[in-house]
Amino acid sequence: MVRHTDISDSDLRTKIKTRQILFGGNATLKIYGKLNCRSGKRMKRENRVFFFSQNEAIKNKFRPCGHCMRMDYKKWKNEVV
Repeated sequence: MVRHTDISDSDLRTKIKTRQILFGGNATLKIYGKLNCRSGKRMKRENRVFFFSQNEAIKNKFRPCGHCMRMDYKKWKNEVV
């Protein structure tokens, strides 16, 4: 997990282009999703984190986004309830 405040913008762009970073998340709400998600683009920079894989996000106890990862979210929700 990499915090947005701990990585330079150019390094972040490079990691995204080379597909080293695949998911973004909100550290406060513990939600992760795709990088092109509308909800993720609106969050504050200090709350934003990035993940190298979906497994990394799950290991850090983040849940899938209900907007951009609807099927994963429904699966997660059914497991929780």
